[in-house]
Amino acid sequence: MTDALPFTGERFTPECVREIWYEHWHRYAFALPLARGRRVLDAACGEGYGSALLAGAADSVLGVDLAPAALDHARARYATQPNLRFQLGDVTALDALPAASFDLIVSLETLEHVHAQESMIAGFERLLAPGGLLLASSPDKRTYSDATGFRNEHHVRELYREQLLELLQPRFPAVRLYGQKLLFASAIWSLDEAPVSATASTAGASAQDLADGLDYDPLYFIALCARDPRDLPDASRGLLSLFGDREQSVYRHYENEIRKNIAAGGVLADLQTRLALAQARALVAEARIAALAHGSGSTPARGLFARLFHRRER
Repeated sequence: MTDALPFTGERFTPECVREIWYEHWHRYAFALPLARGRRVLDAACGEGYGSALLAGAADSVLGVDLAPAALDHARARYATQPNLRFQLGDVTALDALPAASFDLIVSLETLEHVHAQESMIAGFERLLAPGGLLLASSPDKRTYSDATGFRNEHHVRELYREQLLELLQPRFPAVRLYGQKLLFASAIWSLDEAPVSATASTAGASAQDLADGLDYDPLYFIALCARDPRDLPDASRGLLSLFGDREQSVYRHYENEIRKNIAAGGVLADLQTRLALAQARALVAEARIAALAHGSGSTPARGLFARLFHRRER
């Protein structure tokens, strides 16, 4: 097994865990049905994990990235897939690739990392064959940065929803926009047959305050784009996509944190009791010293201490 690519925060690696793992793998799982039998470009492929996943369904996959170390790693780790290759390149300037040479272009969490977004989208439009599709994702600046005050040092140009559509629609008039967000949800599904429909409800301040659908602000946008609305697959209309892992890694981490917090609460309560006893004993000692200093044998504080803590010390 090839050693892991060092994680710098700029690009995802499969060794990452919890929320970021779910978010990145789900995007490629979402793209997988679109890749079936197609010539695919994975633009800004990074470590190559997503390119390798798509290659399991695609006719061919080309992963392009501008980081030589990432590509060397990808070639070494995923060398056994004959329909997968990797090439050094800047996704905002792909002029060396022939026009109309791909049926699907996937570029996930790339837009926010580049200034020349218009050039990138124009290049993708040139590379897509007639009937081809573009699948692109990007964080929603309003919820990702504005609402949280978080600033990702690797992001140079984040977009609001309206800006994303204004960027895409001149080249791809047909856009289906999806939201992505990690949710804590309860799932109910048929055990007798494969599910054929889905419903969703979102509770407000109380469980009685129910809204139909997933009533959340997305953290990321995923845009499925085409030149012609007829090229958008019917299966992508009104789609709800779920993704999870059988090990339930995020939930297991949550449970572990809860157990640690409960244990820490017990330790804290014990320490607080010990502190209270120590403070009471200190008061008794001070009272004794004061009494001795005044030549009195009376120690009223000792009686008070004994009454307060008699049960604890038995």
